[in-house]
Amino acid sequence: MNPFQKNESKETLFSPVSTEEVQPRPLSLPKKPTPKICGSNYPLSIAFIVVNEFCERFSYYGMKAVLTLYFLYFLHWSEDTSTSIYHAFSSLCYFTPMLGAAIADSWLGKFKTIIYLSLVYVLGHVVKSLGALPIIGGQMVHTVLSLVGLSLIALGTGGIKPCVAAFGGDQFEEKHAKERTRYFSVFYLSINAGSLISTFITPMLRGDVQCFGEDCYALAFGVPGLLMVIALVVFAMGSKIYRKPPPEGNIVTQVAKCIWFAISNRFNNRSGDIPKRQHWLDWAAEKYPKQLIMDVKALTRVLFLYIPLPMFWALLDQQGSRWTLQATRMNGNLGFFVLQPDQMQVLNPLLVLIFIPLFDLVIYRLVSKCGINFSSLRKMAVGMILASLAFAVAAAVEIKINRMTPLQPGPQEIFLKALNLADDEVKVTVLGDENNTLLEESIRSFQKMPRYAQLHLKTKSQDFHFYLKYHNLSVYTKHSMEEKNWYSLIILEDGKNISSMMVKDEENKTTNAMTAVRFVNTLHKEVNISLGTDITLSVGEDYGVSAYTTVQSGEYPVVHCRTEDKNFSLNMGLLDPGTAYLFVIINSTNHDPQAWKMEDIPTNKLSIAWQLPQYALVTAGEVMFSVTGLEFSYSQAPSSMKSVLQAAWLLTVAAGNIIVLVVAQFSGLVQWAEFILFSCLLLVVCLIFSIMGYYYAPTKPEDLQEPADKQISPTQGNMINLETKKTKL
Repeated sequence: MNPFQKNESKETLFSPVSTEEVQPRPLSLPKKPTPKICGSNYPLSIAFIVVNEFCERFSYYGMKAVLTLYFLYFLHWSEDTSTSIYHAFSSLCYFTPMLGAAIADSWLGKFKTIIYLSLVYVLGHVVKSLGALPIIGGQMVHTVLSLVGLSLIALGTGGIKPCVAAFGGDQFEEKHAKERTRYFSVFYLSINAGSLISTFITPMLRGDVQCFGEDCYALAFGVPGLLMVIALVVFAMGSKIYRKPPPEGNIVTQVAKCIWFAISNRFNNRSGDIPKRQHWLDWAAEKYPKQLIMDVKALTRVLFLYIPLPMFWALLDQQGSRWTLQATRMNGNLGFFVLQPDQMQVLNPLLVLIFIPLFDLVIYRLVSKCGINFSSLRKMAVGMILASLAFAVAAAVEIKINRMTPLQPGPQEIFLKALNLADDEVKVTVLGDENNTLLEESIRSFQKMPRYAQLHLKTKSQDFHFYLKYHNLSVYTKHSMEEKNWYSLIILEDGKNISSMMVKDEENKTTNAMTAVRFVNTLHKEVNISLGTDITLSVGEDYGVSAYTTVQSGEYPVVHCRTEDKNFSLNMGLLDPGTAYLFVIINSTNHDPQAWKMEDIPTNKLSIAWQLPQYALVTAGEVMFSVTGLEFSYSQAPSSMKSVLQAAWLLTVAAGNIIVLVVAQFSGLVQWAEFILFSCLLLVVCLIFSIMGYYYAPTKPEDLQEPADKQISPTQGNMINLETKKTKL
């Protein structure tokens, strides 16, 4: 018998019994020649992975760019509900990476995990696109299909997120570490490129293409779904040349078990007779190796700094929800281009590509030359301050929008506007139930009324008496109106007499920067109007009034119209985005019928370009916070804990989206006040983080390894606990 083996057996008699055996390290992969790119040291397989990542990120960010407006205008949810579901989806996308990492590390390996979850991803896009087709089912069917599709997409995109980048790194040999570093730069460049292109294109597919007479959300979701199919096909094409490491065990699970054992062991040994240990994780020494415990100690020090981080992500991720909703109430006409509200999100990846080299090559170097120690934690704190300032700017823009936006009628309140289509001036007097004068105004023929008059009701519904004086003729009429509505009193001329009719206006005439139009036909024949390939409407004869129809903004010099015996065209001129127009079709003595044009509700004159400062500030904050924070965390954590750290980083993003969800549902604040709330909360969190960072002592690389002369054998380290256990027995 081997004497060393005998001694080991004796030593085991004095060691505590462990319920978990140390798993053997997997055998290293046999070295085999892999195809290279153009004779370089870069494996050919990474080309498939980079293209896959570009298409997948195009798919994800393209779908997400139009998601809030889809909730708001297709499913007809409120702004708060749309924001909540948007951030619930985002949060789920950052929780599922934990599941994907566990499947890849413990069961299927990275390659199979990417393939299988990509199939789930594609299925989610198919279901989501079907839910955006108006011809399939009703409101309930659309809602169910949308939620199921989003759940599958969240599982797919989150599940493959921790696998793709790491799988690309697996393709390199250890001696090509320099090339591997450059690969990751190209990899993250493909992410931003996919995001940049998709957030510009998919809003155009939604707004510039008409499906079934409205915005084409099915196409806006279908194209990203097609890109995900391409991503899956491209990735599968490289199957034969990939290096596929087998599953090595989930380090996240090992860390969790180590921490749990330390806590439970300390709880079970609360007696004062048991000597205290230097660190609470030392209570795991009976079961886990010394090096693992040291690595977990270093990890927990970094994770402690992660506690305040979710608040930053709560602000950053509102670009696709609250800021997009803000953009719908602004004028997207830049003169040379009409910008869709959801296209403003393209500024973020564009500015990221600009700011990263700007900060690295210019700003940080200038700060360093000034003798300022701009440490990583200080950069992160400044990033928080910039994001807080961005939301303060967003609040100022929101206040400006509210001042320029027409008021909304409240309870026991209506808005009324009179339109005089007679050939001379008409004096309009509005009387209440007690014949008290509520409104008195003289209106010229075809006078463009600048605004609605505000009238108060005594109940939810009330009759109003109208006294119309035209030349020497007086006409009395009565109209009933309900609270919280807009009304237009249209005064008609019939020979020498006049009459009136009350038209209830739509509550929301314009949506997502579209243009709304309606027509009044003074001709004696019905008019059919063609506003585009898919939009036609009929307006009845003798002052027939059409409903509001949303059309694309732009020039309409020739609009084809037809009566039963005549074809003619109308010049509607330039239609600005976000404006509601009224067109009155009138006879002309020498020409074809013409259209008299009036702005029913003027467009919001505040340009969407006013959002540029807040996007610049929040993106600068993202570059300083996100890039620096992840780099700092990686430098402070042991090499064996990198995957755990990545999972924890993604969880902070998920927690940040949950914060937005809670605030959107329960705060009850007006939008500008909610922006101020987030800004102040991040400032408070920044102060807390700065205090934590002040007392944080950076870990040096040599501190992560236990010196050989200080290592204590498991037997020596556990003797005290053994004696205590014997005393108890």
